Amino acid sequence: MKHFTKLLLAMLVAMGLVTGTVANDTNTAKHNVSILTADNSDGKITPKTIAAAFEKAGFFINDNRDMTAPWKKQIKDGTKNFDTLEFDVYNLFTIFKKDFVVKLAKKYPNIGLFSPMSMSIWTKKGTKTISISSLSTEAMAEIMGVPADDAELVAYGKLVQETLRAALPNAKEETVTYEMKQPEGPLVSTAQLAMDPDGDWEEQKEEFQAAFEQALIPAMFINAGFNDLNYDIEESGYEGYTFYDVYSICYLEVIYTVAKTHPEAGAFAPCSMYMYQKRGTNTMEIGFPSVYNWIASLGIEDKASHDILLMAQKKMEDILKELTAK
Repeated sequence: MKHFTKLLLAMLVAMGLVTGTVANDTNTAKHNVSILTADNSDGKITPKTIAAAFEKAGFFINDNRDMTAPWKKQIKDGTKNFDTLEFDVYNLFTIFKKDFVVKLAKKYPNIGLFSPMSMSIWTKKGTKTISISSLSTEAMAEIMGVPADDAELVAYGKLVQETLRAALPNAKEETVTYEMKQPEGPLVSTAQLAMDPDGDWEEQKEEFQAAFEQALIPAMFINAGFNDLNYDIEESGYEGYTFYDVYSICYLEVIYTVAKTHPEAGAFAPCSMYMYQKRGTNTMEIGFPSVYNWIASLGIEDKASHDILLMAQKKMEDILKELTAK
């Protein structure tokens, strides 16, 4: 039995079916988050040129947010836990391609977890390179709980990687020193809101979202974006949803703290939170990728990063628990 188990494990690794590993020429483990780094001595590659490459490929740019400015302000103001700025460039870059998302939304209601998908773009002080992080298609499939070999999802991921290569010519994929860990909790946090079948769904949705947006403020979350995915879904002729909205949520101190040791953390930030109702149901479904993805995929060990991630997770869970209990 032991021999069979070892043989089976070896076969799965060779086929790339063991979480966090794939077969390649160097026999190195493939991480959920990849980092492409290119020489940028001439300064020609910028967040704007990267965005232009994605626009050319047909992607919708949800945001391309410079984080150094708000970090500098917090440092200048003497805000607790904000001390040094270690980047000349640090942008949170969020994108999605509408035609792919529409197709995937018909099969996988939780595609909003990555619509938009997140990346970080950075240049560390004193360097002449530019890097960009992204989450692998396999990792997104695992988090969503959908088949990693779905043809449309695979094609979507391939286009993302091709566009990254076009945006960063001659870039090389970095090899990280850490190992991924087992998740400490569920990869997706979910909640449900009971909708009154006799009430107006638009009024109920708007009331909930207004309360949600208000609750973000004292909790120190930033509403970094909002997308009405159902507009494009219905434009395609599919009417499976009453509504489908996605928020992009950020917590300034979280990304500042984690990026110090893991600048690639922007592959998870801002966090995409979906809120949708399927036609014929009386519930609003809510979900977002948990911080356990950050901790596991980035092998986070330092206490400062670990603690602030768990703090943000609890804050968001508490907000949703209170709002959905009403």
